[in-house]
Amino acid sequence: MKSYFYIFSFLVIVFPAIGQKTISTEDLWRDYTFFAKSVPGFNFLNDGKHFTRLQDNSIKKYDLTTGAYVEELLSGEALKGKEGFSGSIDAYTFSQDEHRILIKSETQSIYRRSSIAKFHVFDRDSREFIQVWNGEGKIGYATFNPSADKVAYVHENNLYYTDLSNSTITRITNDGVQNKIINGSTDWVYEEEFSFAKAFYWSPDGEKIAFIRFDESEVKEFTMTKYNDGLYPVYETFKYPKVGEQNADVSAHIYYLKEKDIRKLDIEDEKDIYIPRIKWTADKDHIVVFKLNRHQNDLKLYVVDTQKNKSKVLLHETNKYYIDITDDLTFLDDNKHFIWSSEKTGFNHIYLYDMKGNEKKALTYGNYDVTSLYGIDEKNGLVYYQAAEKTPLQKHVYAVDLEGNNKKLITNNSGTNSAQWSSTFDYFVNNYSTINQASTYTVYDRNANLIRIIEDNKNINVLQEEYNTSKVEFFTFTTSEGINLNGWMIKPKDFDASKKYPIFMTQYSGPGSQQVTDSWKGNNYWWYQQIAQEGYIVACVDPRGTGGRGEEFKKMTYLQLGKYETIDQIEAAKYLGALSYTDASRIGIYGWSYGGYMSTLCILKGNDVFKSAIAVAPVTSWKWYDTVYTERFMRTVDENEAGYKENSPVYYANLLKGNYLLVHGIADDNVHFQNSAEMMNALISANKQFDTYAYPNRNHGIYGDNARLHLWTKMNDFIFNKI
Repeated sequence: MKSYFYIFSFLVIVFPAIGQKTISTEDLWRDYTFFAKSVPGFNFLNDGKHFTRLQDNSIKKYDLTTGAYVEELLSGEALKGKEGFSGSIDAYTFSQDEHRILIKSETQSIYRRSSIAKFHVFDRDSREFIQVWNGEGKIGYATFNPSADKVAYVHENNLYYTDLSNSTITRITNDGVQNKIINGSTDWVYEEEFSFAKAFYWSPDGEKIAFIRFDESEVKEFTMTKYNDGLYPVYETFKYPKVGEQNADVSAHIYYLKEKDIRKLDIEDEKDIYIPRIKWTADKDHIVVFKLNRHQNDLKLYVVDTQKNKSKVLLHETNKYYIDITDDLTFLDDNKHFIWSSEKTGFNHIYLYDMKGNEKKALTYGNYDVTSLYGIDEKNGLVYYQAAEKTPLQKHVYAVDLEGNNKKLITNNSGTNSAQWSSTFDYFVNNYSTINQASTYTVYDRNANLIRIIEDNKNINVLQEEYNTSKVEFFTFTTSEGINLNGWMIKPKDFDASKKYPIFMTQYSGPGSQQVTDSWKGNNYWWYQQIAQEGYIVACVDPRGTGGRGEEFKKMTYLQLGKYETIDQIEAAKYLGALSYTDASRIGIYGWSYGGYMSTLCILKGNDVFKSAIAVAPVTSWKWYDTVYTERFMRTVDENEAGYKENSPVYYANLLKGNYLLVHGIADDNVHFQNSAEMMNALISANKQFDTYAYPNRNHGIYGDNARLHLWTKMNDFIFNKI
């Protein structure tokens, strides 16, 4: 009897179960499928109830309380071709009386905060349209004077102003030269480390302009190479002071418009100092100049009488570690007091001083940090601020009166809250999120009564259901040194405690930073979920040196950047690896910038713990980084040779045992490609194999023209095959 075998073909249609979609790298970095909606900062009008927004190339007015559209104030397209205007609005600023609008167009970015552009002024009453600068090239930082009849700006390192009544241009300084003298804007290191690029300021009466002058003649240059399909690459050279090298020589000046005279402000000895802020008081004739020593642990605030050019120290603060510079200086309208924040008690708090420099009252106090000073409602005697009072993981908004009494918790929802107040303090917009919930933007009145919800990002909740994401869980553990550290963890959705899972650790770890917070993590949330979907446990731990836990915790890494952070990340890996459901032989760590510095140290000094590491744009020796940042934490190599030697990855290349992926943008003006090139040299010298990707023409952020999709494709491939 014969046997017959029949082969049947079936068309099988498989319907995916609800909530079983898989996150792809294309979703993340090509299609941006998971981006939460954000609400841009509000340009509040003087009435405190309305705001304006740049929308569809027009400036439009809205009612904050209802969200209703009110009117169009200006159309960019309608002005196209007038006075050389391109018709496209990039940004805008109102005059103090809101009758004039300063329009920015054709913006050309330089570094993180610096740019040049074309500027025009639109008069809402006369409908007159004025070009601010009619010379060659573009200008930077155009700013109205208080009466809005003049605009000051910087062009090719010199300070100018235009009289809008007759379009007359006055050149204030004449010695500005590229890579030599800068007037009215900052050099690279100030822009990056002191967080400002514009360095000129109108007086309250509009009769004077204060500005900072940078003489960077003796500052050494750094050159980046860019590749643009030419026969030869393009070389971009700029001044970049590295550790222990010459900084720009800075000085503060006042220009008097009527006298057409410039006077240097007297702040005593000015050698090897920083001037990280200048701010006018409520008095038109008095200005305050910050003077910070090079070690950044001695700060003096000089109040200068600009009529007599006489100065005195208004406030003098020292610190055994270093002083963080902020914008938390507000002069009250009574011209008798000012508000200041300080870590002098070991935690950052807000203080009321008189104009003689006497502390009148600590407005906040306790073992917690004030994290933002939002503003002072002088009419009602209230100070609004954000603090991590309940826990370092959460932030809430508070109010306290100018006597330091009647403190009020304004936001009591568990998570992270940040607020922007209207110009009259009658309303505020709260941005609230948790680590598992994208931002919700809501409007409240001054009594914290809910007015309306602007955006709740419910679409993110739908995506979380569709892609079956795992809940992010917080945890704490105690190291062998008795240090309690905070962390978060994502487990695979089908987590089975009887199995052993590999671990992917992410971190930043830089001074004062926080990654372990009860706040939304943006697109990274989805990347971590993608990794968890592939069967990994994703975890993050904030080591010693990070923020939200007071000065001693944050500043204990002083003179030894990398030491305690590395110890703590290794201990975190050991803790995670010892859990009953993890595989201690498969632990990887990732980081970008400071985080890349840390992931590199961890794969070297923790070579018996970490199997793999990814480092993007890492510092590999602090001697190659800038003066302001590095000396703040490490002083110079001559002063702290051991601190540099013992905590720089480039000197430990011989310790590499595991898998190492090193990535850098060749046009990184911040952490120079030099760091990775030197690391490669050290690894080659030690005969250590590693993977590397270099991104031509990309800066510290590595983006543009598929760069992010390309990079994340590589990183995911590395994670899923090497951890």
